[in-house]
Amino acid sequence: MDELAERFDSHRGLLLGVAYRMLGSVAEAEDAVQETWLRLSRVDADEVDNLAAWLRTVVSRVCLDVLRARRSRPEEPVGQRVPDRASDADPERDALLAESVGRALLVVLDALAPAERVAFVLHDLFAVPFDRIAPILGRTSATTKKLASRARLRVKGTPLLPDAELARHRHVVEAFLAAARGGDLAGLLAVLAPDVVRVADPATVPPGTPIVVRGARRVATETVVLAAKSRYAEPALVDGTVGAVVAPHGRLHLALVIAVEDDRVTRFEVIADPKRLARMEFAVLARSW
Repeated sequence: MDELAERFDSHRGLLLGVAYRMLGSVAEAEDAVQETWLRLSRVDADEVDNLAAWLRTVVSRVCLDVLRARRSRPEEPVGQRVPDRASDADPERDALLAESVGRALLVVLDALAPAERVAFVLHDLFAVPFDRIAPILGRTSATTKKLASRARLRVKGTPLLPDAELARHRHVVEAFLAAARGGDLAGLLAVLAPDVVRVADPATVPPGTPIVVRGARRVATETVVLAAKSRYAEPALVDGTVGAVVAPHGRLHLALVIAVEDDRVTRFEVIADPKRLARMEFAVLARSW
């Protein structure tokens, strides 16, 4: 058993990576890996020709069951999910894992159907052939390929701007978020238009804070005060244009709809209302995921 445990541990990191991308939760991913170990301990490992492939298949099936169980439960409103319990124990580890995967990607994956998510993660992120994914899903290879393709379209989204303009807007949004994270007042003033407008859902600002704030100095000062939230922000395609998602632990909490003109932010809206978030479309800006 000690030898088997050592062989399993040599694959643990990869299994956790697969499970986290499928489930978006450190705690659930660790549970899936543990369940995979229990299943391995109940079989004759000597009869397993390719241990790595066998473990990947089992952890994928465990994750698929978890995803399907989520769909069968009453839906949790977007933006009101219970935080991953593992985050309370080790928030730095959780934050690093979410950043390594990409918060925007986790938000989009969370919106996919279970079979789409499994097909996309295994094929596009881990290069598993469709003929090996198909038995996990109980589908044909052709159907599995279609599932991954449909998921890929959701992940990439449909930009409403030409590539060059999209790139410029992304640069502005990235500069805005970087200045916000660093509490850099001068950096914010450099990227905000003089007459910028900030609109926010009441739940996103402290009591007594105006819902609408106008002017670069006021908006920048307020943004510096709320810099802690910016740590969890990442640029994303929001309804076809460059915006941002705020996703602690990879779970959507807020969305920023950002208007850019002449390389300055002219208006941004902070949205937290679950019903509004559920109607919005999020995608990953062109990148290597």
